[in-house]
Amino acid sequence: MQETKREKKTEYRLSKSRYCAGVQCPKMLWMQKNMPEEFDESVMNEAVLETGSKVGDLAMGLFGDYTEVPYGDLKEMLKITDELMKKKEKIICEASFSYDGLFCSVDILVNKGRKKVELYEVKSSTHERDIYADDISFQYYVMKNLGYTVTKTCLVHLNSSYVRHGDLELDKLFTILDYTTVAKAMYAKVEANIDYFREFLRSQRVPIVPIGEQCFAPYKCGYFNYCAGKLSYPNVFDLKNAMPATKLKYYKNGYITFEDLYEAGVLRDKAKMQVEHELYDLEDYTEKDNIKDFLKDLSYPLYFLDFEAFAPVVPLYDNSSPYEQIPFQYSLHYMKRKNGKLYHKEFLAYPYEDPRRAVAEDLCRDIPEDVCVLAYNMSYEKGRIKRMAELFPDLSDHLMSIYDNIRDLMIPFQKRWYYNRGMQGSYSIKYVLPALFPDDPELDYQRLEGVHNGQEASDTFMKMISMDKEELEEYRQYLLKYCQLDTYAMVKILQKLQETGK
Repeated sequence: MQETKREKKTEYRLSKSRYCAGVQCPKMLWMQKNMPEEFDESVMNEAVLETGSKVGDLAMGLFGDYTEVPYGDLKEMLKITDELMKKKEKIICEASFSYDGLFCSVDILVNKGRKKVELYEVKSSTHERDIYADDISFQYYVMKNLGYTVTKTCLVHLNSSYVRHGDLELDKLFTILDYTTVAKAMYAKVEANIDYFREFLRSQRVPIVPIGEQCFAPYKCGYFNYCAGKLSYPNVFDLKNAMPATKLKYYKNGYITFEDLYEAGVLRDKAKMQVEHELYDLEDYTEKDNIKDFLKDLSYPLYFLDFEAFAPVVPLYDNSSPYEQIPFQYSLHYMKRKNGKLYHKEFLAYPYEDPRRAVAEDLCRDIPEDVCVLAYNMSYEKGRIKRMAELFPDLSDHLMSIYDNIRDLMIPFQKRWYYNRGMQGSYSIKYVLPALFPDDPELDYQRLEGVHNGQEASDTFMKMISMDKEELEEYRQYLLKYCQLDTYAMVKILQKLQETGK
């Protein structure tokens, strides 16, 4: 018997997240249905997901009192929503609807009565993205086909210019953008996409979709490793410090392996150096004169500084904004003279109040004015110091003296005055350190307990507020040891440069 169009449509339920996956790449949608085990979980950032949840929860109160549909069984969510709509509940969060195998939960629904509604889609970003229009338009399509009159459909995102003073002001924290015209204009496109996706999903074989821009934007695809699995290692996508568009241009021109790239002569400077060292296992490359000039700019006493910070999506403290980097810890190694005794100082706040004043005061106590300070990727440390100087005028002169005297230990590696194969094209300290000291367990971040990188440090500090005293002190030690290794690593790297520059 011939299959009807409606039967084809209901083969696979499309939620708004699945629909958006299909917009990015239909093969991604097919993989989600047929080969979910191939998904690379590393593309998922749990902190980002948690952030989105926090912002969504906070935005629920944007229009006053509300009723939330509990997340769980879809049928139950649909049932509860239907009951709330019949009761004429005014504000419903996570209101859930289904039409012909399409499912959406509306972040905030304003029920105007007589099947008139307003839809608000909440995002934790501070700006618009093209994919948001697809997300919103899908919801508009579902509601329209259920017989609702959608009088307004909007994007709600965080206002990066908002500065907290006292209690949170939700109307200022969030920016609301009207997407009604956009959603109406995209109605036909949504319908065409749905039909195309469902036909695409009927394939019993893995679809052939060439690697392209959709693998990286708007989100990195968790199935990229599967799709690129037949490419030899290393390949064009292993080039560091090259934009995805550049890598794709090479790929589309048939320059896939490092051999292809090298023989084609298309690479410049840093990328060429990475490929040459990988192909021919060259000895360390150094430019001694430039390294010597870099070292001449340093003076003693010499301080090695590293901050750890966290960026709460919703500002926790007065005079802070969404995603503002809040320093809560630093490590400081220093030498009074070249090749002299190595000293160490450190600071780590407790997670119960704004740590910035304490950080600033201790930093001014621990680093004298007008001394040379080394940081790795100094823009980060300088950014935190300048912000604290703005917040605390009484400490500003001292802080800006530190700011003015910071030098960047990253420069010799960023400019390729020192390079070896182990750096894999990167100048990040997490690549440079093991490349320079491949067999030194003392410098191995993976041997640390509890905290192994900056993201884990940030996540740990945010979690400490809910820890009991014993657990909190345990994780404080993890943080202290991690941050201490960051500045000790800088000491060792400088020593390596000094040996090279002789």
